[in-house]
Amino acid sequence: MNSRGFGGLTRREFLKAAACVPSLPLLSCGASARSKPNILYLMTDQHRGDCLGCAGNRAVRTPNLDSLAVEGVLFANAYTSTPSCTPARSAILTGLSPWHHGMLGYGRVAGQYPSELPQALRDAGYYLHGIGKMHWYPQKKLRGYHSLLVDESGRAETPDFVSDYRLWFRQQAPDLDPDATGIGWNDYQAKAYALPERLHPTTWTGDRAVEFIESYDRPEPFLLKVSFARPHSPYDPPQRFLDMYNADDMPAPCVGDWAGRYASHEEPPKPSLWHGDLGIRQAKESRRAYYASVTFIDEQIGRILAALKKRGLYDNALILFFADHGDMLGDHHLWRKTYAYEGSAKIPMILRWPPKMGLDEQRGTQRSQPVELRDVLPTFLDAAGAPIPGHLDGKSLLRLVRGQTEGWRPFIDLEHSMCYDNDHWTALTDGRHKYIYYAYDGREQLFDLTEDPSECHDLAGDADCRDLLVRWRQRMVEHLSERGREFVEDGKLTIRKKRLLYSPHYPRENTAGSNT
Repeated sequence: MNSRGFGGLTRREFLKAAACVPSLPLLSCGASARSKPNILYLMTDQHRGDCLGCAGNRAVRTPNLDSLAVEGVLFANAYTSTPSCTPARSAILTGLSPWHHGMLGYGRVAGQYPSELPQALRDAGYYLHGIGKMHWYPQKKLRGYHSLLVDESGRAETPDFVSDYRLWFRQQAPDLDPDATGIGWNDYQAKAYALPERLHPTTWTGDRAVEFIESYDRPEPFLLKVSFARPHSPYDPPQRFLDMYNADDMPAPCVGDWAGRYASHEEPPKPSLWHGDLGIRQAKESRRAYYASVTFIDEQIGRILAALKKRGLYDNALILFFADHGDMLGDHHLWRKTYAYEGSAKIPMILRWPPKMGLDEQRGTQRSQPVELRDVLPTFLDAAGAPIPGHLDGKSLLRLVRGQTEGWRPFIDLEHSMCYDNDHWTALTDGRHKYIYYAYDGREQLFDLTEDPSECHDLAGDADCRDLLVRWRQRMVEHLSERGREFVEDGKLTIRKKRLLYSPHYPRENTAGSNT
């Protein structure tokens, strides 16, 4: 391993840097436990950024999340830099970019980073409880949480592992199969949940969160992580949620003038395929169940917010809602995630802060600055009145709420190593344009997201856009230059034929193996 990992610092320098630089707190660092806000950390899995009513989607029903946006800020250009489950979670844990936390694609979250979100908030005086999908290794490792109740969607990475959800399921329904609906974890197919709704993992996650809130009696402020395993496939909502939607009313998939390369597929198509033109009808059927899963989660979030209000905890709650990545749902003949396109890389993100923090004129507004999962950790530290370490790549979202836009990043970096036999790519976007570079063969794409938000027309070959393409290409050269000659040589982007899953900054000695 490169001895200067973790943002260019040695381990000793890194830990010393964690002595921190001051945040811009809403509270003083010496604030009492009573004055610190409780933090509710709501997370969904594989939730597209455009699948919220408050984001302008009239087909999806998300009344509780829409109400949260009215009380807070919706980040219109929120992204996940590495759009698959595990690298996204590394960004949340560390507050770092992909190159600096070390995961450039879907692998195993490192066993331990020098600085992680749970321990940082614990050190700030919080009691931490996590519910739902964690997707790290070892699977029940606390990582600074005081307690966890885990749902790992049937994933077992050690012979003796059983998730808390599956242990509960065995107790509740010993004669039933939790996978009885019969849809795989990455399938495009959809079906109503085959078992009683009370047994669904979405209900289980909501129930456990409500129970925690109803029974919490500790003196410390809490950080409650509620991580839903849906709307990630299987698309299996209860029938009553499917009945809220009609496939004919679903938006048709967007197909770019460049997307023909992804149309082919095996016959019959594999349920877990990653590309293929399955027809508009199938895409709409998948979307119907996906949207129903989103509404199912929204109902559970409503229950959680109601529990906070009943306990008198809502007014002192900072609430951040976001997803780890999106879902292509047939756009451009692509399925699942790991792509640079909006369906995969753009995520929903809403921040609501307690009334005592003021800034009421900002409620119900949107922010256009590019934000990313690396911003979660500094946001929570800022809210807690705790120092924000100087090595973080992320920034506190509360800065934008306060109007402190000077020095905010002009664009965000995206990337993913080879997956599904697809090319490895890096991208940059400011929310207005997006540049994508495919390192295996040197292909480029350029999109105008203002005029073409669905990315249907690739501008990279347009003569009128040559100067714009050159400008974004140079930004990519500058962004990748710290990585050395394998990425940039003689001022030009290189061709890279080999897969690179982990950067030199990845703490390998704390992790055994990979789960790709």
